[in-house]
Amino acid sequence: MNRRKWRILLWSVCGLAAAFFGFLYFCQDSGGEQKRHIIFISKVIDEENDFWKLLIDGVKMAAAENKIELSVVGMENEDNYEGQHELIQWAIGQKPDAILLCPSRYTETAPYAKKVVEQGIPLVLVDSDLNEEIADAMVATDNVRLGEVEGSFMKQFVKEDSCIVIVGHVKDSSTAMERELGVRKGLAEHEDKIADVVFCNSDYDKAYDLMMELLGKYPKIDLVAGLNEYSAVGAARAIKDMQLQDQIRVVGIDSSLEEIQMLEEGIFEGIVIQNPFKMGYLGVEEAVKIWNKEKPSGKVDSGCELITKDSVYTEENQKLLFPFREG
Repeated sequence: MNRRKWRILLWSVCGLAAAFFGFLYFCQDSGGEQKRHIIFISKVIDEENDFWKLLIDGVKMAAAENKIELSVVGMENEDNYEGQHELIQWAIGQKPDAILLCPSRYTETAPYAKKVVEQGIPLVLVDSDLNEEIADAMVATDNVRLGEVEGSFMKQFVKEDSCIVIVGHVKDSSTAMERELGVRKGLAEHEDKIADVVFCNSDYDKAYDLMMELLGKYPKIDLVAGLNEYSAVGAARAIKDMQLQDQIRVVGIDSSLEEIQMLEEGIFEGIVIQNPFKMGYLGVEEAVKIWNKEKPSGKVDSGCELITKDSVYTEENQKLLFPFREG
């Protein structure tokens, strides 16, 4: 009986040993580490918008290079900040190793971002800021500078009787507020020639309709500033349809294929481009720094560049306009 008990015990020990060494082999085979998990909460997921597609491509590439498990979520409409707040709460419940967030609202989103940090989850802001210092790091365009480049470029075309309008995207987002401020700074002494500022809620058709209304309201419009791809493209489509491109100079932000084509056609006088691919890529890199107990970079400016019809084909600008995409 004792021999039987010893035999059972021996087999049990052997079984445990086999399981243990199997586990060690598995760990060695998989690099010895469990994959980290990032949830990226975009303002919007829109396959028609090159800015957001490139930003998500940058996030995906950095995640793949660092062998990170990635979940990408976002709303169908950039203006749906309440839906984004629900996504933030859902993401917290998933207990990821980090959350990358493009805040929909400068003020209203801050309490939800705080909940991320309160749960001990590293938080990196991408593209947009909040009204409080909450996140571990932020990667974005310097949006005041972006608008200032746009306004400074427009300044050379201002006449004594000029009428300027600004077509923005989402009224209470940090990007819209900062870019409008930048345009005003760039226009400097001509700021008082801004007749109106309207917001399209990042919708091409609404931007088009708003531009049509502005043309009826201010027949002497000669300069238009679009503050993102949706607003700039929608306004430019209206001006093109009305065949007013010889009378109205349009300057936009972002670099979709349609914007580049309109720049070549002369519908856009110039476009100020961001680097969304770099923005998304560096956002993931900031999370990796936090995991490695390195000091995050704080606020990282991903840069901007003015492109005109004369400079669109330079090698440097071609790389900015058509960055490498994974897959």
